[in-house]
Amino acid sequence: MPAPAPAHPRRLVYFGTPAMAVPTLRALVAADYDVALAVTRADKKRGRGGALRPSPVKAAALDLGIPVTTDIDAALGVGADAAIVVAFGRIFAPHVLDALPMLNMHFSLLPRWRGAAPVERAILAGDAATGVDIMVVDEALDEGAVYASEALTIGPDETADELRRRLVDAGTQLLLRLLENGIPEPVPQRGEPTYADKIDPSELELDWTKPALDLHRLVRIGGAWTTIHGQRLKIWRARLDPATSDLAPGELEAKTLLAGTGGGGALALIEVQPEGRGRQDAKAWRNGAHLVPGDRLGAP
Repeated sequence: MPAPAPAHPRRLVYFGTPAMAVPTLRALVAADYDVALAVTRADKKRGRGGALRPSPVKAAALDLGIPVTTDIDAALGVGADAAIVVAFGRIFAPHVLDALPMLNMHFSLLPRWRGAAPVERAILAGDAATGVDIMVVDEALDEGAVYASEALTIGPDETADELRRRLVDAGTQLLLRLLENGIPEPVPQRGEPTYADKIDPSELELDWTKPALDLHRLVRIGGAWTTIHGQRLKIWRARLDPATSDLAPGELEAKTLLAGTGGGGALALIEVQPEGRGRQDAKAWRNGAHLVPGDRLGAP
């Protein structure tokens, strides 16, 4: 059974890995909490030279003068009152959960979107709102009781990265209020759970026979791609144009950069990334892409 959190923990261990977990770590230090240890993943090889690079949380912790380890069990030996978990990405053994109270920041309103990709799945499903929970970590996937929640609306054009930044900010402020005011008894989750499976790369290919709204949502989660002139083209940002319906699915109008869909309007390309190049304004890409009437996105 997970260890109960004390009402006012002061000495903390921080579990996190990616850049999205850095703001919370920095906020805890700025608020004078004693972060005794940061636990993160091992350094990874990155870049053409294959040099080892630390995780963003490791780099931030070292900058803040916080000891860092990859050993989860090391968290049990620093006299911490509790642990904060933000996008750690590893499983905790039962003996760790039993010994160290953990407060996990999860980016949905549980039990909706348990799992690895709650932000992306909320956008793909067309949810009008989502939120952030501070919750108990237990052995089951995101089934722990919830200490506190805050809801946020999802903007109609908001990308997953933009929404995630807002959720991190809201979650950080919610966590700080909990630590300051006293951690209450957690409340069990209520309702029918849904599961946010990790986004598979195969899901990111744009099928232009699908409705415009579905394609727009796929672009908003990041990494969506199609092809043109036999090369891959990532579409990072697009605008839904419900008034345009005379283009065939995938047909690209060179002047306006409107792309036809399977219904509900067209998509206007705003930011793209041609194969082997960086992200750029779609109009700049158009100027060198040698588009001609009849060009189709996604054509073999």
